[in-house]
Amino acid sequence: MLRLILSGCCGRMGRVIASLAEDTPDVKVVAGVDPNGEDNRGFPVYTDIFAVKEEADVLVDFSHHSAVFSVLRMAKTNCLPVVIATTGHTPEEKALIEAAASDIPVFSSANMSLGINLLMLLCKQAASVLEGEFDIEIIEKHHNKKLDAPSGTAYLLADAINHRLKTPCAYMYDRHAQKEARKNNEIGIHAVRGGTIVGEHEVLFAGKDEVISLSHSAASRRVFAEGAIKAAFYIKDRKPGLYSMNDLLKMKLDV
Repeated sequence: MLRLILSGCCGRMGRVIASLAEDTPDVKVVAGVDPNGEDNRGFPVYTDIFAVKEEADVLVDFSHHSAVFSVLRMAKTNCLPVVIATTGHTPEEKALIEAAASDIPVFSSANMSLGINLLMLLCKQAASVLEGEFDIEIIEKHHNKKLDAPSGTAYLLADAINHRLKTPCAYMYDRHAQKEARKNNEIGIHAVRGGTIVGEHEVLFAGKDEVISLSHSAASRRVFAEGAIKAAFYIKDRKPGLYSMNDLLKMKLDV
């Protein structure tokens, strides 16, 4: 049985994970944390993460990136593995996540979908082959309630590609003020916000007379919840360190 403490349990993703846990025999949410605490979740909900009394195997955080300070402090105090699934982290928050990994197992990813992480792998391979001959553009689409733009996943894709290139590219976000032709050494990143789009990411490799498009579309938030639970199982008995969906994907691909 995998026992979870779920931070952000009353949010969109928190509700999906709680529902998925109810349908999964070997997973149980033993406590939740949310500033908008509700008592009808099927488990105790605390507004203060340090008030949680229940014992658990993994702490899963789907709240807000600004909560990472208290989430990591609670996890370290209780020697609890933690899955950080929030996005939009500041450089200071990223440094804190990396530092915490010296003491506890930390699984951090801006996107918990295995499909997105496979897309990253494919994009890196494509970038290695097409560098210098194809322009690279990333288009991401999300619902109109999403706060950060571009998405953390768009940055994951851009960074993955850039790390594979022999000559790294600059990121270009806004072309309406650019009165000049596109430069070769840039990756365009574009954000679309509207409706109830769960998440769509497309990477275009545009060359002379041909375009290669690699894309991923999430039909529901359940794919992220399933990925988070897979991450929790993966990290449960790991040694201290910083882990990501790339590690989980490598295990599945046996590479």
